Amino acid sequence: MAPPFRLPTSSPCSTLARRRTGAATPVPPEPAAAASVDEVAAEAAPGLEVVSDQTVDVEPAESREEVLVLDFGGQYSQLIARRIRECGVFSELLPHDVSIERIRERNPRGLVLSGGPASVYADGAPPLRTELLALEIPVLGICYGMQLMVHDLGGKVEQAPAGEFGRSQLTLQEEGGVLLSGLPAEQQCWMSHRDTVYEAPPGFEPLASSTESPVAACEDTERGLYGIQFHPEVVHTPYGSQVLDRFLRDIAGCRDKWSPASVIDEQVEAIREQVGDARAICGLSGGVDSATAALLVHKAIGDRLTCVFVDHGMMRKNEAEQVVEAFRDRIGVNLIHVDAGDQFLAALEGVDDPETKRKVIGREFIRVFDDEASKIDDARFLVQGTLYSDVIESGGDGRSAATIKSHHNVGGLPDDMAMELVEPLRTLFKDEVRAVAAELELPERFVWRQPFPGPGLAIRVVGGEVTRERLDILRDADAILQEEVRAAGLYRELWQSFCVLPVVRSVGVQGDERSYAYPVVIRAVTSDDAMTADWARLPYDLLERASNRIINECQGVNRVTLDITSKPPGTIEWE
Repeated sequence: MAPPFRLPTSSPCSTLARRRTGAATPVPPEPAAAASVDEVAAEAAPGLEVVSDQTVDVEPAESREEVLVLDFGGQYSQLIARRIRECGVFSELLPHDVSIERIRERNPRGLVLSGGPASVYADGAPPLRTELLALEIPVLGICYGMQLMVHDLGGKVEQAPAGEFGRSQLTLQEEGGVLLSGLPAEQQCWMSHRDTVYEAPPGFEPLASSTESPVAACEDTERGLYGIQFHPEVVHTPYGSQVLDRFLRDIAGCRDKWSPASVIDEQVEAIREQVGDARAICGLSGGVDSATAALLVHKAIGDRLTCVFVDHGMMRKNEAEQVVEAFRDRIGVNLIHVDAGDQFLAALEGVDDPETKRKVIGREFIRVFDDEASKIDDARFLVQGTLYSDVIESGGDGRSAATIKSHHNVGGLPDDMAMELVEPLRTLFKDEVRAVAAELELPERFVWRQPFPGPGLAIRVVGGEVTRERLDILRDADAILQEEVRAAGLYRELWQSFCVLPVVRSVGVQGDERSYAYPVVIRAVTSDDAMTADWARLPYDLLERASNRIINECQGVNRVTLDITSKPPGTIEWE
């Protein structure tokens, strides 16, 4: 009997079905996309920076309601902003010490103080600025944010004898006050703290307690101050979305229903203002990020956008043809398709080290892209699919920045390629980009395309040299797996599903004869953002069909195995 496929859960506020894992401490995400300028080039010269004269910091429209999250260094800070957006309210993550003037300029409906690793009574701990309270807008403190309010306003916070990490039982006091009213008196929540609130400050009403926290939630409705020790932003707090929605709608008074698609018109206007009558170039990969950025810019400036698609010969089966057909033939974008597979294979001859593979591919990619870009007259702008998660991870806080760091942008581009950046997706998360892509009528295959590494199949041929024969075997095996996953209706439920070709051989029996051929490894994971991932429990019948087809249809393969490693400790990709 096949085991059930373990489906991810969704937040009640979700605007899109999302994949989530509840694994432990997040680790940095892997590069996840295809061979576009902003995704591959950085690997060519990791220390290089590209300096542009200006980048556009697109502030939210003046009429847009928003709630700002002040980041005190918590591991879930980014997730808070994402969950608020899922509830239909725009949100951005700003440093906890952002100027009060800047907050006033943004005119938010409310503030959220995130969690953090510090102890409120320790020297150097981030303080609660009294100016924040003087803004007279509702404030919600989460974990450290709650402890900060309690400590600075006269309550009692101390280190508990035992920490409270993971699932905990939350018990409401009476009706749960304004913030928690209507929720079950007993419920599960997710905790991650050792310091504990023992007494609420004067003027605050305790709302709940937990296994190790005498005061797990409190509120001062007169001053509009609210605190919760648990994390409503994680999926392990089942009623977390209702708590956030109560704060956003009933307390902060947000009425508008924001959606990712609502940014299209304002981004088109901003692009037109920035680019003017000049031309722009976009390194197109077929991934949803570069594709959506290209569509937005194309909508804004039309034929003055030229997309360069560098085909390094290591894409999945028929993928290059699909990119050309979709963008040139169906959408009508000016597209330069460079078939450089032979050049890349020649450069990889004798290379088996994964880091060297990446550097070689990045170097060749830049050479090809630079050569094509130099042929386009009056191209002053470079379009990039930078996401909001990139901005956060690079230490950006939304301000205009002239220097773009290599790890998420075009750090491998030549020094003399002085172009101004256009980043129409820099306020959006990955799932929101998909919503925009769907609104722009990007073909569904590209909207839901699973992340694909910049170096392509080269880093899925592991432990040996990348050859045309090995690429062909891997490409055919991967195509079979994708067909079976799609036929089972599981493609969108998986963060990634792919095949790996280890450069080893194993003994088998095929046609009454001894065979000595390659094994193929099936890798499938569920994830929310690639920071953590769990191996997918694919149905046995799917695995059986895929295995039989791969062995029978892929010459040179006599064994199929399944990778059941989560991240951490493993990574999603093998190299």
